[in-house]
Amino acid sequence: MDIRNIAIIAHVDHGKTTLVDQLLRCSHTFRDNQQVAERVMDSNDLERERGITILAKNTAIKYKDTKINILDTPGHADFGGEVERIMKMVDGVVLVVDAYEGTMPQTRFVLKKAFEAHLKPIVVINKIDKPSARPQEVLDEVLELFIDLGCDENELEFPVCYTSAVYGTSSLSDNPLDQKPGMDPLFEMIINNIPAPNMDKESPLQFQPCLLDYSDFVGRIGIGRIKQGTIKNGSVVSCCRLDGSIKQFRIQKLYSFVGLDKIEVSEAYAGDIVALSGLADISVGETVCEVGKEMPLEKLHISEPTVQMTFGTNTSPFCGKDGKMVTASKIEDRLFREVQKDVSLRVQRVEKNEEWIVSGRGELHLGILIETMRREGYEFQVSRPRVIIREIDGVPCEPYEEVIVDAPADTIGSVIEMLGNRRGTLITMTNTETQSRVIYNMPSRGLIGFNTDFMTVTKGYGIINHSFLDYRPVETMNVGERTNGVLVSMADGQSTAYSIGALEDRGVMLISPGEEIYEGMIVGIANKDLDLAVNVVKAKQQTNTRSSNKDMTVVLKKPKIMTLEACLEFINEDELVEVTPNHIRLRKKILDTVERKKYDARKRSEKDA
Repeated sequence: MDIRNIAIIAHVDHGKTTLVDQLLRCSHTFRDNQQVAERVMDSNDLERERGITILAKNTAIKYKDTKINILDTPGHADFGGEVERIMKMVDGVVLVVDAYEGTMPQTRFVLKKAFEAHLKPIVVINKIDKPSARPQEVLDEVLELFIDLGCDENELEFPVCYTSAVYGTSSLSDNPLDQKPGMDPLFEMIINNIPAPNMDKESPLQFQPCLLDYSDFVGRIGIGRIKQGTIKNGSVVSCCRLDGSIKQFRIQKLYSFVGLDKIEVSEAYAGDIVALSGLADISVGETVCEVGKEMPLEKLHISEPTVQMTFGTNTSPFCGKDGKMVTASKIEDRLFREVQKDVSLRVQRVEKNEEWIVSGRGELHLGILIETMRREGYEFQVSRPRVIIREIDGVPCEPYEEVIVDAPADTIGSVIEMLGNRRGTLITMTNTETQSRVIYNMPSRGLIGFNTDFMTVTKGYGIINHSFLDYRPVETMNVGERTNGVLVSMADGQSTAYSIGALEDRGVMLISPGEEIYEGMIVGIANKDLDLAVNVVKAKQQTNTRSSNKDMTVVLKKPKIMTLEACLEFINEDELVEVTPNHIRLRKKILDTVERKKYDARKRSEKDA
């Protein structure tokens, strides 16, 4: 059987996963009466809720006599490491571009990776059904991007298909009226333009895992393409480790992919994408070979983490009220289990403490992990995200990012001021009548805590995209610290409408009457830049004196609701986010009011000195 291996690449929300849906449907992978959810490849609850792809996933479909292995990749910068590795598994890419938005930052990033791997591109202009679609201008933008990335003349002759993934139509014409049901033009384009993989079955085996999966039954699973040779279930093979050593193991399970299913097979051949288990600590970039014929392939580059947080067991007075998994051993097991399948993640135990330093590719990367653990019943606390400082030639350096902001023209002035305050350097600026686009270079720590303020200033209409640039020397100036202080509870108990009403002129409240409160918990955002210790559990004194306003009802302002991401962005270095299955609370690291004031006074005197 003929084989084609392709990756679907694009910027966030340009329709990759929806397009894969239609390829699966139009190839009759599903039964006619089968109930299939939209964006079926986004199998994770969080992926469905947020409308983003978090982990790369592979599927396989049969079109005529050709098996097409398809890898759906994430579009978010935080999960860019997945995209880099997938390029080693495929022979071509389908670049999906929104017919209105055109080329975006992540379009450039993923296409650059494809060119570096010398892969053949097919361009799909998606969302052609939009009234605002501008396919010709977008095609020109794609052409300019190809030229900018230094592709040769042959690569400029790329095939183009126009689709509406949401309606399941396609055509070779940019006229929306020419769209026909089905994806046949795209299928034919893939078969005719993407080269078939090397299918040398006779040479010694070479298989390199590029992705990892994990199963409670068989442990770690390596997913990759068989570079050459034949692989058989139950056979003994050698693994060329990253440190240069060789370890022999028996293949326990060998899987091929059909539609959304992993099918156990007895053998597989060069060119196919398969998954195997049997080696408990198999890692991305290692090479599985025949015993006695060890020929390791070139190691894969795995992008280093840029952001880290401290995870710890919950030390608040409410510990254990919500979660089932609260002990250090349970949390540690869960974190190290995550490392088994996410190679961009690092976990390091803090000696003599029930804490772990967890490093990832960005705030979103770590935020997804926290939310996943919370839903699984874990209870823990996390610190403010901080960038990872590296020493390069004896100089401390921090990560920098390219930031592209699209915002309404009447709000761009405020956005520029905010980016300037966070040490951003303006590179270019373009304006239309209603929209403005600015491109900045700025330190990654300037982006921590930026998104909430950005959305407020742009009234929710702003779009921000960023991707890692390089490491540059650290400047001493503080970046991204919160300017407002907080209201901190000085007592335990149940909050009352009477006390909240009396405090409303001091700031914005984060709690409602009747909530259980503990000393040291953050209950509001202060109007000033100093923290205030407040009593939110105080009840009104009862007297037997009649009052003229006795029956007046206290009308309180609605409390500010904070999402997990907003909480992580909001807290300062001396604060924590308490995460439980049912609650997300903000708190001070030092809960005792007197002790905390002593500590703050000591810090101020050290700063003044």
